[in-house]
Amino acid sequence: MIPELKKTTEHKMQRSIEALKQDLAKVRTGRAHVGILDHVMVDYYGSPVPISQVANITLIDARTIGVQPWEKPMVGKVEKAIRDSDLGLNPAAQGEVIRVPMPALTEERRKELIKVVKHEGEGAKVAVRNLRRDANAALKDALKAKTVSEDDERRAQDDVQKLTDKAIVEIDKLLAQKEQELMQI
Repeated sequence: MIPELKKTTEHKMQRSIEALKQDLAKVRTGRAHVGILDHVMVDYYGSPVPISQVANITLIDARTIGVQPWEKPMVGKVEKAIRDSDLGLNPAAQGEVIRVPMPALTEERRKELIKVVKHEGEGAKVAVRNLRRDANAALKDALKAKTVSEDDERRAQDDVQKLTDKAIVEIDKLLAQKEQELMQI
C-alpha cells in the first residue's frame, strides 16, 4: 500500500510540474518560438481547432514566426485568430505566408510577466503541497485502520516530504530560468 501511495503521489507531482512547464511556455519572452501559438484556436469550417492543425508554423528568424496555412482561404482566418488572441501580436499576411513579428518587451511589461510567472509557480507549489497533504491523510487513515505500523507510517511521511521538497526545488529552478529568460534583452 505504501509504495503504491508514494508512486502515485510522485506521478501526480510530476504532472503538476509538467503543467507548470506548459503554462510557462505560453508566457512570451522577446524571442520567437513556435510553441507560443499552441493555444490559439482557428475557426475551421465552423469548429475551433488549434492553429497547428490548419497551418505549418516555422521560425523565420529570432524575432519572427512564419505561419503558412495549408488552404489558401484560411489565411485571413488564421491571421484574425492570431490578432484576436491574448498574446498581443500583430500578424501581417504576405501572400500565402503570415509573418508574426515578436515585439520587443518594455521593462514594465517584463516585470508584469515576471509577476505572472511567479503566480503560476505559486499555483504549482500549492498543488504539490495539496498532494502531500492528501498522501499524509491517506497514511493516517491506514494507521487508524491498522493496515500499517506507526514506524512505516512515519517513514512514508518522511519520503512524501522528500518528494515534495524535490518537486518544489524543481519548480523554483523553472521559475528562475523563466525569469532570467524574461530579463534578457
